[in-house]
Amino acid sequence: MTLDWSTIRDGNADTLHDTTVDITGWMIPLDPQAESVDYFLLSADEPCCGGCVPRNPAASIEVYAALPLAPQAGALRLRGRLLRLVDDPAGWRYRLVEATAFERPPSLPRTFSRRAFLSSGAALGLAACAPGRFASYTDPHAQDDPAALAESDSAAASQTASSPAVSWQAPSGTLTIDMHSHAGRVTVSRDPAIGARRPFLPLAAPMRNGGMNVICLAIVTDTTVTRVAENRKRFEAWRDPQPGELYALGQAEFQRAHQLIQRERMQVVTNAASLAAQGSLGPCAIISAEGGDFLEGQVDRVDEAYAQHQLRHLQLTHYRVNELGDIQTEPPVHGGLTDNGAQVVRRCNALGIVVDVAHGTYELVKRAANTSTRPLVLSHSALATHPSSRSRLITPDHARVIAGTGGVIGVWPSSGSFKDIHAMAEGIKRMADVVGVAHVGLGSDMLGFISPPVFRSYEQLPDLASALRVAGFTDEEVSAILGGNYRRVFEASVG
Repeated sequence: MTLDWSTIRDGNADTLHDTTVDITGWMIPLDPQAESVDYFLLSADEPCCGGCVPRNPAASIEVYAALPLAPQAGALRLRGRLLRLVDDPAGWRYRLVEATAFERPPSLPRTFSRRAFLSSGAALGLAACAPGRFASYTDPHAQDDPAALAESDSAAASQTASSPAVSWQAPSGTLTIDMHSHAGRVTVSRDPAIGARRPFLPLAAPMRNGGMNVICLAIVTDTTVTRVAENRKRFEAWRDPQPGELYALGQAEFQRAHQLIQRERMQVVTNAASLAAQGSLGPCAIISAEGGDFLEGQVDRVDEAYAQHQLRHLQLTHYRVNELGDIQTEPPVHGGLTDNGAQVVRRCNALGIVVDVAHGTYELVKRAANTSTRPLVLSHSALATHPSSRSRLITPDHARVIAGTGGVIGVWPSSGSFKDIHAMAEGIKRMADVVGVAHVGLGSDMLGFISPPVFRSYEQLPDLASALRVAGFTDEEVSAILGGNYRRVFEASVG
């Protein structure tokens, strides 16, 4: 069937999920100088040049072509399978997969050649525009206020052309560290047709622009067996994995993480010495895994990940009850941390791997605290006096267990918890009031939310630092929260 852009704009295309459709629009490749591309945006409106990448999720769709296509300067008609996106980290609402091209429709003639497309400023345009479009979240309010979007685009283009963004500078000798991040689109796609072919997003540039020195770059090893729940507020396990499936997924995820780091010319931090030497020189990453699912209960795989993949931060559980213990979002099965989970904690302590208990139940956290000889981290959550059933938030007592080990709790920027950056800063203050400033950090969960969070890009780090000052923290306390506290735990755990 033929799909009209008005159906996309008004949301009625939701009913066409997983349906084969025809749609006509303008191709916007990530790299307009490429001879052929199999990933691009299809826009409802003709771009003025190659650099005009739309931010409105109702005016464009992601396209994964069945075969590479030459960049087109004129309108293009495609046929493919339409997917409604509910967990896309960049904010797109629809994706066309297995797309193939038709003849150019006579009613929409070629407007200018590919050579003209390139010479019109496309290369310069994408250098300026892509980091604000493909790399960041789309504007969730753009479709409601086109005038505001146009004004925002104009201002962004003006700023990019005239001067770079002003970076927040931490006091001398301190490092900024994000305890939990999927930035760069490091994770393998849940769509098996895409898998590890999922295009990366820029990572080093937004880190550098915002003053973020180091991130714990987290792979996820349960994506093939988890999905968005019906309420679209969380993920859930929907089937049991096949033997070896999650181990294989882990290998692909680790490989992808290192490919991203190499592509972005970043350094991998593996110990206290490399953190001190490399941390302030340029964007760096600590290899992290969200969920020990790839271990499949085999403790010796911790050693393998440490040696072969440079794993230095391991979160025990994620969105399925695994061999290591119970999770907050599902009914308990094991009564907390399992014996196998305790073995993994002890092995991490011995090797020098930070133990992360995010997503784990209160019972899991208590046993992990009694087992570990090193500080624990709970990398991403927020405080709630009375969390609802199966909530990812934690109680004051839950937080105090982490602090009691000398550890750190990362406060996340969930829009379900906070309405804006200033509210997030107040949430950090509430956490600090419970456990002390020395036990609070930043866990952005960058590109890990279903709904866009209030901290969407590392370029917002100066805004968060300012909001923390407004909330009453001193410069030294801000530095501790934005990196110093995690650094202390990393050095104590990894050596």
